[in-house]
Amino acid sequence: MNKITLPYNQTLENYILNKELYELANISQNAYKFWKNIKYAQYPNSRIVFLDKSTIAKKYENLISECSNLSGLVLASAFCSMSNLAPSHLNPNNNSNLLEIIKLVEISGIKFIDLEDFFKKLNIPKNSHIYIEKCCYFAPEPFEKKIKLTNTLCLGYY
Repeated sequence: MNKITLPYNQTLENYILNKELYELANISQNAYKFWKNIKYAQYPNSRIVFLDKSTIAKKYENLISECSNLSGLVLASAFCSMSNLAPSHLNPNNNSNLLEIIKLVEISGIKFIDLEDFFKKLNIPKNSHIYIEKCCYFAPEPFEKKIKLTNTLCLGYY
């Protein structure tokens, strides 16, 4: 068994959601721990488990195609940690204008952000480091790269 800790900006192309697989297979949520040569990943400070597609037990390989495609996605909590964004901004009931820019995806009750879509919409290089703060905290324009997201929030990147 090989555990990988993902960086917050790592998208999930090669993984499937463990919760989705164990619900489809009708097995224990910890069954993967008993498989030979399994590789799984988690974001820091998260209990959500992602299984490497290439290491799934042969008995369950046929279910991989039924699992959701996680390409371009990151866990919503990882996005918040990466960008310094308060999780309340991702709640649709909060009337946050950010949800017009951020594509929120829910799979098996777990929220994800389409990070590739977000970077593409804002025309930011894929490997950029980003942070989201109130616009009043940013330095004047030539000193800091920023994009205005809402009336009060701006995104800085480097």
